[in-house]
Amino acid sequence: MKTLIAEDDFTSRKILHKLLTPYGECDVAVNGREAIVAFQNAINSKTYYDLVCLDIMMPLLDGQAALEEIRKIENQNGIQGLDCVKIIMTTALDDAKNVIKSFRNQADAYIVKPIDKENLMVQLKNLDLL
Repeated sequence: MKTLIAEDDFTSRKILHKLLTPYGECDVAVNGREAIVAFQNAINSKTYYDLVCLDIMMPLLDGQAALEEIRKIENQNGIQGLDCVKIIMTTALDDAKNVIKSFRNQADAYIVKPIDKENLMVQLKNLDLL
């Protein structure tokens, strides 16, 4: 499984990296713009991500905007349906507005921090990534 972790908080980034590294390669972005660049580069080189973990509150471009942009990039490249990357929003925000917006923008799952290993593994299994 190839994963992109987009997270500006060092501790959260390290936790996700530690939890996901046993399952494959993990790349890291510290803001939404870096995440978009990494995602576009993966598309261009045909080394697609299987999973993107997106924080919402990030500098330069927040996770909601990054989610929208990732789905636009996929659409522009003819990637649709089950071929789309699985996206888990990993955020401290648990308000209905952000949860609803994430799913409307085609997030596949939503996990509220602090990240719990058991919950993450359940979500990965639900998304057929494990």
